Amino acid sequence: MKPPPFEYFAPTTIEEALDLLDEHGWDAKPLAGGQSLIPTLNFRLAQPAVLVDLNNISDLFYVRPGINGSVRIGAMARHSQVERDALIAERVPLVHEAIPLIAHAQIRNRGTFGGSLAHNDPAAELPAVTLALDGRLRVRSLSRERWVPAGEFFLGLFATALEPDELLVEVEVPALPPRSGWAIREMARRPGDFALLGVTAVITLDDENECQAARLVFFSTGGEDPTDARQAAEVLIGEAPTPDVIRATAETAASEDIDPTGDIHASAEYRRHLAKVLACQALEQALERVTTGALY
Repeated sequence: MKPPPFEYFAPTTIEEALDLLDEHGWDAKPLAGGQSLIPTLNFRLAQPAVLVDLNNISDLFYVRPGINGSVRIGAMARHSQVERDALIAERVPLVHEAIPLIAHAQIRNRGTFGGSLAHNDPAAELPAVTLALDGRLRVRSLSRERWVPAGEFFLGLFATALEPDELLVEVEVPALPPRSGWAIREMARRPGDFALLGVTAVITLDDENECQAARLVFFSTGGEDPTDARQAAEVLIGEAPTPDVIRATAETAASEDIDPTGDIHASAEYRRHLAKVLACQALEQALERVTTGALY
């Protein structure tokens, strides 16, 4: 397969890239790692008239500390760069744990953190992780800059809050509160395949060992993920996370929060079953990390 014809630009600064996006609007498409966009072009599922290659913009490749224990990740930071970064492992271990689940090493060497979020594939891990951690995304155009909470950035299937003249330039992921635990679980046919279903879990306990805050975010349910399982979280908040409460939380998520669909890979019924099983496992692992203080 060959892509449709397009104009190609390779700016070296963010301002040059924004100029091009402002000039061409909906006809332009930013090119980050290209691991999703290039196959889409080859199948002619996308036919932009202009490609704006971001790979020469050195200001977008970084991982650096933020305030209050947060981490700031440049949009063009490669998955492999984030995967190996000691600051990520120390401050946002859920991100560290999620990255190796993304495809294969060759893909992670080219794929980018910001590209995954801007693409918002419903089967991708990073949108769900960023939402579960209450990350926020810095977006720029020629005329303005704005921070968008993750809960307002992901709008549905391959859809985000980005306007055609805007570029995602940075992601800030906050540190978790004390006495917090996290986990990510997914089921795939083979290592490196897209998940049949996955879930991220974050919980925080108070001094009485009751759940003070909880987040379950599902991906690859066959719907417009990531899906924030808020009804399930309400079951857990204010309760001691006993096995019965964890099971009730998982059952609520599977029956009330997600609306899975079936396809050639998995039926809707099987995805609901996976949601229940994986949510229990993720919550149990997150709870263990709170009580033992273990990072991994």
